[in-house]
Amino acid sequence: MALKDIRSQKVRMTMEERIEHLRKFELDLKFSAGIWFFSPGGGRFHDRYIKEMSIAERLEIAGELAPYGLKALEAHYPNEVNEDNLHLYQKLEKDTGIRLLTIVPNLFYDAQFEFGALSSPLPQARRAAIERTIKTLELNKQINADFMIVWPGIDGYENPFGIDFYAARDRFAEGLAEAMDAVPGVRVAIEPKPYEPRGHILYGTTAEGPLLAEKVESLLQNPENKKLLQEGHALVAMNPEIGHMLMAFEDLPYAFSLIMEYGRLAHTHWNSQPLGNYDQDLNVGVISPEQLEAALYVLKMYGYTGYFGIDINPERMPVQQALKNSMDALRAANHRINDLDHEKILRSTYYPNKNRGWLEAYLIRARATHPEKLAPLPEFES
Repeated sequence: MALKDIRSQKVRMTMEERIEHLRKFELDLKFSAGIWFFSPGGGRFHDRYIKEMSIAERLEIAGELAPYGLKALEAHYPNEVNEDNLHLYQKLEKDTGIRLLTIVPNLFYDAQFEFGALSSPLPQARRAAIERTIKTLELNKQINADFMIVWPGIDGYENPFGIDFYAARDRFAEGLAEAMDAVPGVRVAIEPKPYEPRGHILYGTTAEGPLLAEKVESLLQNPENKKLLQEGHALVAMNPEIGHMLMAFEDLPYAFSLIMEYGRLAHTHWNSQPLGNYDQDLNVGVISPEQLEAALYVLKMYGYTGYFGIDINPERMPVQQALKNSMDALRAANHRINDLDHEKILRSTYYPNKNRGWLEAYLIRARATHPEKLAPLPEFES
């Protein structure tokens, strides 16, 4: 399994070099989608609105979306992809080119994980979580996946009083390291989320991701893993989700830049979300499109080359249309940022004492349908 090289994310550049990079580099909008939302279930307050679909029916829909830009799927083991149905995904790739990008261990749904999975204080539950993680890593290696996402959704707490936080975090990191050493050479991408379903989830914010990554990597002992680390590769990377970041009141471009500074952005999940609130998984661009543009601009600035995973919950819209809308929202935002004057943008941020207010005025006009009807753009002072 060839590890995707993302080390270039860490490269520092001068202003002039960064301007030239922005002029030449364009994001490659390769889209993936989670098979879980092709047939959304009900919620706490309402029944499901569409019928349950088999995996075969969901894959048929995915195949129809290949002409619209869908390149890959993501699925959980063992409920969505397993040894018995893996051939269905392989047939889809053969017929349409849509590959299985990552297999995610389901470490959050089973009743046995009531008190946590990798971090569980109950030895039997934690052992089951480690073994499932190992099996999922093996399947990822078998299909030559780019990475394996790990979401610690059930690893957390509600009442913080009296918890040995050191021990909980140690159990999680040590369990993940044990699994990774059992199946070396597979990158793991952590997906933080601050809360839901737990009141507070371990390693729930973007800034905690690099801390967990360094902790797990320091525990790895397999010679193959240690060799990759010595070469500067990240074996524990991140898969930030827009909705989760906004639940934590994070600023998207800043959060993305923090991950890329350490060369750890393996994948991205896209949707829309009000600040705070429950995890809504709205279609991309429905809320705060300016944050969408700013986030894409940071990815362009630091050279992101991975997939753009759509993670939505289209309860009241056919999944086909929801995916088309979300992919088009990303394409439209990408077109807008590519057409910007990168030199003036960077010069206005490198020298903030000059051209006060120019960038704001410029972006207003870049988003306007009729900029000629607005006041003249202020002169730019070089």
